[in-house]
Amino acid sequence: MKTLMHICCAPCANRPIAALREEGIELAGFWYNPNIHPYTEYRSRKTCLEDYAREISLPLVVVNDYGLRQFVQHVADNIDGRCAYCYRVRMEETARYAAEHGFDSFTTSLLISPYQNHEAICAVARAMGGEYGVEFLYRDFRPLFREGQQFARDHGFYMQKYCGCVFSEEDRYLAKKRKKETERLAAARQNGPD
Repeated sequence: MKTLMHICCAPCANRPIAALREEGIELAGFWYNPNIHPYTEYRSRKTCLEDYAREISLPLVVVNDYGLRQFVQHVADNIDGRCAYCYRVRMEETARYAAEHGFDSFTTSLLISPYQNHEAICAVARAMGGEYGVEFLYRDFRPLFREGQQFARDHGFYMQKYCGCVFSEEDRYLAKKRKKETERLAAARQNGPD
């Protein structure tokens, strides 16, 4: 079976690639992530993946589309619901490319993350597979997440700190800020009045 794997980053993809290869699946990688911002983040993730693909002799298709303006235009009216657009645009492009280039199926490394909406990814991938006439190859890679992260650290991969879009970076920053404030308040309560 010839499968195209949408890849969000090398830390997420390394164990799914290994697992599918162990099944005897002929695999090619597909970089299409116009959701990743800012450009320095986009470039760091793409470069890490390109280096890893060369190291493991993985054919890699790179659609170099840094799509900040297009992404923001599509999610501006519903920033909290941005992930639905993000999943759809990437699964649609992957399914389209797979169908047009003779792949039997497609999948995504997004399926490894315990932080992503697994069911939503699968639903949109199945829909896009149906639309373009190519099978969505489902695998629940989540049990491989910790192993993949450790593999990435051991191999010196670039390790991102947030999902990808500028709004997820903002969420990370605000969560960190809330945690610090909670810790400060807890310490103040523990120390009591002076």
